[in-house]
Amino acid sequence: MLGLGLGAASAVALRPAMAAEFGAESHGMSAFGDLKYPADFRQFDYVNPDAPKGGLFSLIPSTRAYNQSYQTFNSFNAYVLKGEGAQGMDLTFASLMVRASDEPDAVYGLVAKSVAISADKLTYRFTLRPEARFHDGSKITAHDVAFSLNTLKEKGHPLIIVQLRDFVKAEALDDATVVVSFVEKRARDVPLYVVTLPIFSKAWYANRAFDEGPLDVPLGSGPYKVGKYEINRYVEFERVKDWWAADLPVSRGLYNFDIVRYEFYRDRDVAFEGFTAKSYLYREEFTSRIWATRYDFPAIKDGRVKRELLPDETPSGGQGWFINTRREKFKDPRVRQALTYAFDFEWTNKTIMYGAYARTVSPFQNSDMVAVGPPSPEELKLLEPFRGQVPDDVFGDPFVPPASDGSGQDRALLRKATQLLQQAGLPVKDGKRLLPSGEVFAIEFLIDEVSFKPHHGTLIKNLQTLGIDADLRIVDAVQYRARVEDFDFDITVQRLSMSPTPGDGLRAYFTSDTAKTKGSYNLAGISNPAVDALVAKAIAAETRTDLTLACRALDRVFRAGHYWIPQWYRQTHPIAYWDQFSHPPKPPKYASGVGAPDIWWYDAAKAAKLEQAK
Repeated sequence: MLGLGLGAASAVALRPAMAAEFGAESHGMSAFGDLKYPADFRQFDYVNPDAPKGGLFSLIPSTRAYNQSYQTFNSFNAYVLKGEGAQGMDLTFASLMVRASDEPDAVYGLVAKSVAISADKLTYRFTLRPEARFHDGSKITAHDVAFSLNTLKEKGHPLIIVQLRDFVKAEALDDATVVVSFVEKRARDVPLYVVTLPIFSKAWYANRAFDEGPLDVPLGSGPYKVGKYEINRYVEFERVKDWWAADLPVSRGLYNFDIVRYEFYRDRDVAFEGFTAKSYLYREEFTSRIWATRYDFPAIKDGRVKRELLPDETPSGGQGWFINTRREKFKDPRVRQALTYAFDFEWTNKTIMYGAYARTVSPFQNSDMVAVGPPSPEELKLLEPFRGQVPDDVFGDPFVPPASDGSGQDRALLRKATQLLQQAGLPVKDGKRLLPSGEVFAIEFLIDEVSFKPHHGTLIKNLQTLGIDADLRIVDAVQYRARVEDFDFDITVQRLSMSPTPGDGLRAYFTSDTAKTKGSYNLAGISNPAVDALVAKAIAAETRTDLTLACRALDRVFRAGHYWIPQWYRQTHPIAYWDQFSHPPKPPKYASGVGAPDIWWYDAAKAAKLEQAK
């Protein structure tokens, strides 16, 4: 048994205090208490409540979480470290609450009918909907909720465990009431994270270990269930046509396709050919070369495939080559800064990416949390305690990657890189750059995506010009994930995905604790007391203004540390699809991607026309 049981005596003892301490019941929550939708709302504004149900939506993965891979899967447990979890498993589980995609962080009740919060905001009492059911018809109870949250805290993926650090426990008072408690000074967004975690069946796991039996399909309670699949190739999710939550306000107009299918390819170029052959129907394009040069196949020309550029108003986060500072050769920040001067973004953008991108400068890119100019008085107040512990640059303009002359080998920038390496004690002997230990300075870039190879070319060439023995290693998806989880790399590519309301998730990217946690997102190994303290300030912020200031201060310290070579971002979503779908005219501001497939729907008239056009 995995259940972390609650004794009857302790449950009884909790009740009298709770009755006196809890505030009014609410249908939703947000980081700072603001909710757009009233208790009697009918549906989210961004959906089509009359969208028809039916049809197939197929795609390749464009995002991943926890143990998921873009290229493969071999497990139906996407919430542990073991295995490669199947994309789409979140569709099979219900949670206490779900996010509204047109608000920065608000959540509204799904399994939970309402929530009451204690005066000190450390205890949350959820009342469950009596109609909530698992796919086998069994009732979702508070015992299932408590089991799920407690088990994830104990045995979930390391990133889940990190984000549940301030979560103490969940306790079932009876079948319909669960109480969730948090530590004092808990992170602001931990309750919001907890309520969106999947609810598992305690009974289903009675004779199963949570982190074993990866090909067992767990009992779900969400809008879809696992259908046909072939390991490493595809997985289908079938819509539950009598889903208990289909008519709730948080579900109306969503989950419209009868089947959602994920296709897996080891190579993005091959995946593109699969799209042109109609092996899958929807594609978000991440390769500017393909977007600019290869969307000229017959189905584009005759209108059977549509292309759109949809706005992306969400924080883009930060994408770059992250430098593994756990390795001695990267300990000196001057060495890391020199690597940034070796990357010619202007040449790469013009020559390889068709001018489609802008330069990333910050992990908070495309948001008002990016630091600009000298620190404001409010930012200085946060930064002053660390004067002398952080680079002096923190108290001036934040570091911005230099713009090159676009030649691919800007001599002025390479001279600056040489100066930094010399200052760090790395001389050149017989054409080779030497570390202070006397060894040749060698760098291996690690990736698992062949299509990303050209973007490394000019950087590696410039590093070789500096005397650095640089090369690129491409490995398969399984080996790549194993090496990255063990921090067995020099430099690799990562994108930091930032919430519009950053909170506890910042720990996973930046803090000392996660620098040592296997499988964490802190690939650079950042272990800096000032960063830790500023992350704590951001997490504890009581207003959105305070949060923005803390993130700007954090941004300054991160950028001064030169933990990465910043890459690029774009402010649109380039998408293409076979013309048998419809969607709302504009995706909600905070939706993941463009809201596909959740708020899209099958258009029978378009599909019939498409069929006739063969």
